Amino acid sequence: MKDLRTNFLDHIKKGLKGKPLPLRVLFWDGHEYTFDEQPLVTMHLRSAKVLSRLLMGSALDVIGEGYVEGTIGLDGRYQDILAVAEGLGDVFPAKKPRGGIFRKHHAAHSKSQDAEAIHYHYDVSNDFYKLWLDHNMVYSCGYFKTGTEDIGTAQEQKLDHICRKLHLQPGEKLLDIGCGWGGLLTWAATRYGIRGVGVTLSEQQFAYAKEHMERKGLADRVEIRLQDYRDIHERDYFDKVSSIGMFEHVGRAKLGEYFQVINRVLREGGWVMNHGITAGQQDDEDGHHSGSDFMDKYVFPDGEIPHLWRLVWEMAGQDLEVLDVENLRPHYAQTLIHWVQRLEARKAEAIAMIGDKRYRIWAIYMAGCAYAFWRNWSALHQVLAIKQTREALTPRPWERRYQYQEDSFRRAVPDWGDL
Repeated sequence: MKDLRTNFLDHIKKGLKGKPLPLRVLFWDGHEYTFDEQPLVTMHLRSAKVLSRLLMGSALDVIGEGYVEGTIGLDGRYQDILAVAEGLGDVFPAKKPRGGIFRKHHAAHSKSQDAEAIHYHYDVSNDFYKLWLDHNMVYSCGYFKTGTEDIGTAQEQKLDHICRKLHLQPGEKLLDIGCGWGGLLTWAATRYGIRGVGVTLSEQQFAYAKEHMERKGLADRVEIRLQDYRDIHERDYFDKVSSIGMFEHVGRAKLGEYFQVINRVLREGGWVMNHGITAGQQDDEDGHHSGSDFMDKYVFPDGEIPHLWRLVWEMAGQDLEVLDVENLRPHYAQTLIHWVQRLEARKAEAIAMIGDKRYRIWAIYMAGCAYAFWRNWSALHQVLAIKQTREALTPRPWERRYQYQEDSFRRAVPDWGDL
């Protein structure tokens, strides 16, 4: 065991190349080693087996799994723990370069398989999500104007930002794919006067959103369906489509079909907003990256994220013309920090609901995602597109001001004059 420990320590010292690592390591047999005079993180390695796994590489995955399973203890602030884990990831790397928080899959993404994956993540319990989400129950990236807002304000700003981008008008029909607990549809119906349909594969979200619409007096204007997006039967029906934090579950191989469905349900000249996580770098789509095996095993089974280029390319392939692209990467990092803080503040209640192990999964997952967005391993893009019309120019605004100011939308129609 001494040789194993010595090999581990020597490997780290050599791999650091003089860079600081504020880490104190406690071994299972009582030995300890400190790499810095003022360590910010203490790591408890509780068996020789977990040490052997670290030596084999993919340190971020091994540390995440060890923390969840209890074979590794971690003391310190999450941001420091993750920075140390990144340093160890450089010393004990994955077989492929580090990339996004999801990995490439060859999952079939059948309807039954997708339903099972959604059930695993979203049907933990509505009461658990209520502990740390905002009062509108919005489980996607918020929108910060100053960075100092509370999470409730940031989420309402995001909902309104989406509605403005879509230029929602009273009486328009809005389809929300992956509607969650109904936050966006509620906002759009009460403030913009739309009529809506929301689809979800989560049974708990479906029950909550349906009851929520009845309680808000919106049941005659907003329909909630327990339905796969591929089973939406309408054609050329909806004026606008929103998909917020859902397409990560579609699968790269199914993106063409996904946007084909959106094209089919949209009327000519209709708009779609796709808001979702994207890979930070072009090559992050491929291979197995540090941290991604952990996400697949414990958090998002079969989750996949494409790079922005692929998203735009797939949209164009289905006659959806991109109008606007916005990167909200820092907004998602800030959102996740709020969520982790709120979850930690209700730790005892959360553990009583879901157990200690699952609590650790959620805490390290959200903290890790915040770190991934901060480090540009992952991004968040809002892509606004329009279903092309037979006209040479589809209806669109001259400028983006309409997204931020009321009554500033002006349709861009060129004046040919006498030409």
